[in-house]
Amino acid sequence: PYKVPAAVRISPVQVNGIPGEWVESPNVSKDVLLYLHGGGYFGCSAETHRPITTSFAMHGFGVFAPNYRLAPENPFPAAVEDATAAYRGLLAEGYLPLRIVIAGDSAGGGLALSLMLALRASGTPLPAAAVLFSPWTDLAATGDSIRTNASRCAMFNGPDIGPSARYYLGSTDPRNPLASPLYADLSGLPPMLIHAGADEVLRDDSTRLAEKARAAGVPVELKIWPVVPHAWQLAPHRIPEARQSLRESAAFLRTHTSAADLSGVKS
Repeated sequence: PYKVPAAVRISPVQVNGIPGEWVESPNVSKDVLLYLHGGGYFGCSAETHRPITTSFAMHGFGVFAPNYRLAPENPFPAAVEDATAAYRGLLAEGYLPLRIVIAGDSAGGGLALSLMLALRASGTPLPAAAVLFSPWTDLAATGDSIRTNASRCAMFNGPDIGPSARYYLGSTDPRNPLASPLYADLSGLPPMLIHAGADEVLRDDSTRLAEKARAAGVPVELKIWPVVPHAWQLAPHRIPEARQSLRESAAFLRTHTSAADLSGVKS
């Protein structure tokens, strides 16, 4: 099992009424990461995703991982509402948008996109950058890899994506852009880094998103990794590629928060 590094401090907190965990290490900077856990919108928690949040904390980020409401008891758009409230709470606590970054895996990666779309729609300042690990961006499941990678993916067989989507969507159209950001207008979103595995059924949720974001003028870096399972970043204690992905992601985010230093922002 994963052991939290001794140097990392984890505190149960609430941000703007949203419960979760604050994760930080002694080398914490002024940069804060809002981390949205995966789990199909119906499972997992801040606690299950500590291998990822503690890694970002060790790279110097203060991390807030909200326990947003889950389906089926709380279907769409509850998760989007909670993620938005958490982000607004960080702003209210004095964190500058230039110093806030967001990340998420699987459903959490899709939720990170939905959050940015909701912020853009309301005129709220957007974060400096985003990292998406194997994001679930198309709940209508129209990507070719749902079928072509069904026998290769270590996590899903393709068709079993359907029930998760229905739990979350309820009666919502699976192509609703706040539920399936692949169908959204992505213009104006901040720079994003996308990591996905070549053998995942959700691979095309990443490749098509990157293509669409680039077409909308969003700076995108896409990296497709060979021979890794879905959301492999959850196993940095076992998988070298998980450590590498987390290291590259932290460096990407730091590159974009450093713009605050260049602009003379002090806090």
